[in-house]
Amino acid sequence: MNFIYYYLVAALFVVRATAEEDETAYHYYGSITRFYACNLQLRGSVTYCEKPLYSCLCANKNYLASFAGCLAHNNRNSTNVIDFVTEYCLDNGNVTLAEDWYQESYQYFVENSKSATEIPGFNKSIPIDVPIKLPPAQMDLYQAGYDRYLGNYDDSLYYSAATLGYWLLVFILYAIPHWMKFLFPGLTKKLTSGPINLWRKYISMPATFRKKKAQEQGCLKLFDYLIPTRFETIVIALFYGLTILVNALDIQYVPGDKLFASKYKAEIKYVSDRTGIIATMQIPLIILLAGRNNFLQWLTGISFTTFMTFHRHIARVMYMLVVIHSVGYTIALGGPRYRAEVVEPWFYWGILATVAGGIIWVQAMLFFRRRWYEIFLLIHILMAAIFVGGTWVHVEPFGYVWFVYPAVAVWCFDRLVRIGRLIAFGFPKAEITLLANDTLKVVVPKPSYWKSIPGGHAFIHFVKPTYFWQSHPFTFVDTPDDKNIVLYCKVKGGVTHSLYQLLAKQPGQTTRMTVAVEGPYGESTPAKYADSAVFIAGGNGIPGIYSEVMDIARRLPADSSKVLKLIWVIRDYSSLTWFHEELAALKNTSIHTTLYVTRPEVSSSSDVDKKLEGKESNDEDKESIRSGLSHIEFKEGRPSIESIVADEVAESSGSVAFVTCGHPIMVDEIRYYACQQIGNAENKRIDFYEQLQIWA
Repeated sequence: MNFIYYYLVAALFVVRATAEEDETAYHYYGSITRFYACNLQLRGSVTYCEKPLYSCLCANKNYLASFAGCLAHNNRNSTNVIDFVTEYCLDNGNVTLAEDWYQESYQYFVENSKSATEIPGFNKSIPIDVPIKLPPAQMDLYQAGYDRYLGNYDDSLYYSAATLGYWLLVFILYAIPHWMKFLFPGLTKKLTSGPINLWRKYISMPATFRKKKAQEQGCLKLFDYLIPTRFETIVIALFYGLTILVNALDIQYVPGDKLFASKYKAEIKYVSDRTGIIATMQIPLIILLAGRNNFLQWLTGISFTTFMTFHRHIARVMYMLVVIHSVGYTIALGGPRYRAEVVEPWFYWGILATVAGGIIWVQAMLFFRRRWYEIFLLIHILMAAIFVGGTWVHVEPFGYVWFVYPAVAVWCFDRLVRIGRLIAFGFPKAEITLLANDTLKVVVPKPSYWKSIPGGHAFIHFVKPTYFWQSHPFTFVDTPDDKNIVLYCKVKGGVTHSLYQLLAKQPGQTTRMTVAVEGPYGESTPAKYADSAVFIAGGNGIPGIYSEVMDIARRLPADSSKVLKLIWVIRDYSSLTWFHEELAALKNTSIHTTLYVTRPEVSSSSDVDKKLEGKESNDEDKESIRSGLSHIEFKEGRPSIESIVADEVAESSGSVAFVTCGHPIMVDEIRYYACQQIGNAENKRIDFYEQLQIWA
């Protein structure tokens, strides 16, 4: 997929070249609104040149004197406004004003100015040769109108900064407890006071609604969705509220406004500008949060799953602002002017960006992501490139392209790092085997420099013509000699199903294939600092859980009192065959391991398993498997998650950390019952860490 990224990024620069307007730096207005108010009022009230060209106006002493008099009203003659007039005349009329032009012009105004009623036969369309006194009340109206009109652009920047500042605050709130666990683990274990326990039990740790976080929820069979944690829900809800607030503040019509014919037209314009600017400034953050090489993950400890949750909600808010902006401008321009503007590149590229954003918004629904992920990904990238490129051209004439540059830079940086990781790892031949329980075992030789992250994950490309461009994330374990990584991939749809079909036809259900690995990503949990660390895996969720608990066990001193437990819930005994080597390696560790076999009477789960039985399962009954793993405690039947969590807390001498990855229902139950144990009778610190990564 990376070559597509670079093709599309290059296309952005081609798109930019189609814009007819020169690139403009954004101009902060501030007190400069006074210039525009006086300029508009003068040009609408009096004539000094046959043609209203600044080459004439800026050279006309009566015009400059009238301008100086207007600026002097209510002391609006600040130095930056006077300097702006000088720059404006030079840029637009090629006229260089003297440094003291204002003082001389104002003195001339005081001595010679007249009101329109004092000029015999005054006609505003006929040039005059005296400075004019503008009506004070009218000057106030023009100034108020421009303060609101141009001030709205300035306000939009401030309010955009407020929304970004909100996310900065959120990231800080995540980072503080994250780094405290690593830097001050002893202190963290003691933070079990009433307010802290209440915060963790009811806000930061639980699902929004009881046991519904990792589990997919449905509505009308089409609107599938996932519910974030309670804290994430609060963060998102506050962001929605803040967005509504900053887009509503100071959207006020000035009675008697000289710029707009009606209150309706004024407010349509203000809302359209505000929403467009705020939406544009969200784009860099949206792209940053979706990147795999997001530095914020390291700084804050926020999981990629959570970042993707925030990415989607910020993107939805941003797109709704884009829709309001687009509809508002369509109404504001009206028929004739709309037809005149729609042929301009900045305008029709804005339309294309809006359409592309709409396609992204629809096809990014969980229903489509889960069923046709590869198609979703391709469309998502294509439409995102069109959206960013269209936005670039659309905002460039107005100077807001400076807020698009960071978005493109972040996108390019992420892709460059990903390409670099792939090249650095190389393109080794991996051994891929189809095992029992519809599992693919992928053994990949790794470079000597490549250091695994216990509990981390890597993205793997299977280099075949039909799907080499796809990459999928999997947790992994290291082989004992540390020369290979082993990924266990559950057969689902897409690439894994294609490999399943290929391997089913191979002798021994094994083949060798060129792969590319990008990673490692993620990080280990702070569970190693707890007095008791309980790792619970379900099914194919074992690799990441296993690698982390083994890493902790290897680093423990011989006299350590830390308790390490590994609990693995599997469906049948045949499921053990594909992870037997790793289970055997637990024998010489301090890890207490328990395996729950929920359907012990089942010997295989697929047609391919039956083919494999002669090689792996049929000659081994339950007792031989159990005797070969005598260091592991076997239990048959479904585990009671509530009892496991309660017992582990009761048996622990101090703090307890639960780390889990597996079926969403199991993960949600562990989260729920771990939360219930916060504030337990002994006031032991309880932590919960979820390795289950739900991105699609």
